[in-house]
Amino acid sequence: MRPIAIVGPTATGKSALAVALAEELGGEVINADAMQLYRGMDIGTAKVTPDERRGVPHHLLDVLDVTETASVAAYQRDARATVERLMDQGRVPILVGGSGLYVRAVLDELDFPGTDQDIRTRLERELASAGIAPLYERLTRLDPTAAAAILPTNGRRIVRALEVIELTGRPFSATMPRPGPTRYDTRQIGLDLATEELDRRVDVRVTRMFDHGLVDEVARLEKEGLRTGRTASRALGYQQVLDELDADHDMAAAAAATAQATRRFVRRQRSWFRRDQRIHWLDATRTDLVAAALAC
Repeated sequence: MRPIAIVGPTATGKSALAVALAEELGGEVINADAMQLYRGMDIGTAKVTPDERRGVPHHLLDVLDVTETASVAAYQRDARATVERLMDQGRVPILVGGSGLYVRAVLDELDFPGTDQDIRTRLERELASAGIAPLYERLTRLDPTAAAAILPTNGRRIVRALEVIELTGRPFSATMPRPGPTRYDTRQIGLDLATEELDRRVDVRVTRMFDHGLVDEVARLEKEGLRTGRTASRALGYQQVLDELDADHDMAAAAAATAQATRRFVRRQRSWFRRDQRIHWLDATRTDLVAAALAC
């Protein structure tokens, strides 16, 4: 029995395909979207509703409070345990999501070094005082492979890379994903669309989120500590709404900023997944999508 992974950019219909395949194969869905781990972050993450799940069990949704920091290592442990339990029960695990590192953490042989809060705090203070450029230059000198793979604007990731180098004495790139045989002989299916259609879907999705109460959701979660959450507060949509709550309360501007940031994120997702030659790509608009996925 082979697990299935459904991956690709945001707004391509991955969740709906996962439910359809689960119904066909007697499977259960395992979330691989980092932000859908959070309780209460429903509208802004387009989390599948109970009705949309159509009775198919879903795992690793709503397992963290917004004040907690998502950990790839913890996710790897929990998701692998779920995959193996479902396989033992004769159920098909269907991993679905657009968080590339989370997918790779389950399917590939990746090790995640621990953390050192003193090192992390010192580097974060340096980031705040000196900016990203000096830290990125240091990373380029110490580990050019990692620097080439990390956006120069991603301060959080640069800090993590420097932390691992200092903590382990090894290049951070030694811990980065390298595609090879998957851990469970997984069938990997990628959904994608033409850029113009994908951009249109992103705009429609963002408009729907704001129309359906994203601002109220953020306000409620703010009372539960959203601002203190290192991961949750940076989620697309949530960060933009928080910014406007601190400024002019212009939610049209927040929606426009969310759509723009989501389009950039979609391009990064596409770039990440397209590097993996093990993925079978399907056009998300084809009318026989379920049959095509079953044939992969």
